[in-house]
Amino acid sequence: MTFQPTLGQPTSGGLPLQLLRLVSPSQPVGAFAYSRGLEWAVHDRTVRDEATARDWIFRLIEHSYAVCDAALFLRMMHALGADDRAAFLKADAWLSAARESKEVELEDKQMGASMLTVLCDLGVSSAKTFNGRKLTYPAVFALAATHWKIAPADALRGLLWSAVEGQVSAAIRLVPLGHTAGQRLLIAAAEIIERAARTAETTGDDEIGNAAPAMAMASAWHETQYSRLFRS
Repeated sequence: MTFQPTLGQPTSGGLPLQLLRLVSPSQPVGAFAYSRGLEWAVHDRTVRDEATARDWIFRLIEHSYAVCDAALFLRMMHALGADDRAAFLKADAWLSAARESKEVELEDKQMGASMLTVLCDLGVSSAKTFNGRKLTYPAVFALAATHWKIAPADALRGLLWSAVEGQVSAAIRLVPLGHTAGQRLLIAAAEIIERAARTAETTGDDEIGNAAPAMAMASAWHETQYSRLFRS
């Protein structure tokens, strides 16, 4: 699969209201139940306040998520737009193989399965053709975004926002952070999300990869952590 990245892909030209629904915390996919290694990082005191939470979350988004999840998500969006099922499934399999720990893989597949069920129940025909497959969450998000005609650039930024918001929500409960601190992180995240999106839009096939050893180890250790608030 060859992908020609384009800087600043066109957006919808207006506020994509369906995207707001897709990234809403009320979306019944179970994102609130996972911390993606953050719970261990807090236990280990690597993350202990607003500043260290910001560093952990923002660096993962900009230097890991952007060049793997986000870059492959764009390929899925373009594959669906071209009605290229093989390219879509190839990108999904690539992303699934890039998961750093068993815990992250299970999180991804569980959220993907939950969202696929929702889409099927809503009568989304494209989702029904994949019913029974264990797709990654970004893959199912791409199916939803394509169905509601959300531009790839908008959908990408929505997916990035969802990832950041999930981690900030976990940090509020774990560190713990106050809600005002959480809002400061989300406000500051706008710049990081835009940079991550631009990175994803210009990442070539040979540049895709996931190198987040601290998060991978934290996630693996979380599986045997004595006391856990989040699912493992």
